[in-house]
Amino acid sequence: MAKCSKCKSRKAKRHCPALRTDLCPLCCGRFRDKEIHCPPSCPLLTRHKPYQEKRIVEKKPPRPSRSGLPQDDLFRDERMAWLALHIEAPLMEYGQKVPSFTDADAIVALEYAKDKLEKGRSLVLIPGETHGPKNEIGEAVSTSMESCRYEQTVILAGRPEGYMTEEKVQCLDRVILAAKTWARKDYHGRGYIEHLFEQFARLEEQSRSTKILTPR
Repeated sequence: MAKCSKCKSRKAKRHCPALRTDLCPLCCGRFRDKEIHCPPSCPLLTRHKPYQEKRIVEKKPPRPSRSGLPQDDLFRDERMAWLALHIEAPLMEYGQKVPSFTDADAIVALEYAKDKLEKGRSLVLIPGETHGPKNEIGEAVSTSMESCRYEQTVILAGRPEGYMTEEKVQCLDRVILAAKTWARKDYHGRGYIEHLFEQFARLEEQSRSTKILTPR
């Protein structure tokens, strides 16, 4: 039996239609829908996708990088809170449009955006085949983060300031923690999504009397 075209060591037991070559089961699972843009027709993708999404949703949330005390919460930083709003705005808007959009879907989208940000890898596409984004909402979150600029408005208007990759990852971790907290382990419900509706409604109310503008 031929060797895996990725690791070059284990036996290639699975044919990959995207790479048009054979992979070992370990490399297939490791790179599936991460570095390899798997076609919907792939039976292995169909078989393993629910399990992979379940692992993503139930993964233990990252520990807060600060002390964990309320006064040190990342969201108390106005600049980081502004970035968090841009991360959550696409989730809120999609939740309004699609009643079937659950907290699990939101968490998978956030993890997708984080994975894309951390790895910065492009997917291997099948030549001649057109694909949309692997996670539409995850892509929307990524785009919203990229366009986010914080402008200090106290006393004098400041120059719009972008965010470093480390800050985006840190903020995504905090939003993922919030999503799992509000979901209360009912990931197929909409506890977190409903929280976003209330949060953005409050911001809209505040914006009528202040200069707070919610992201669009």
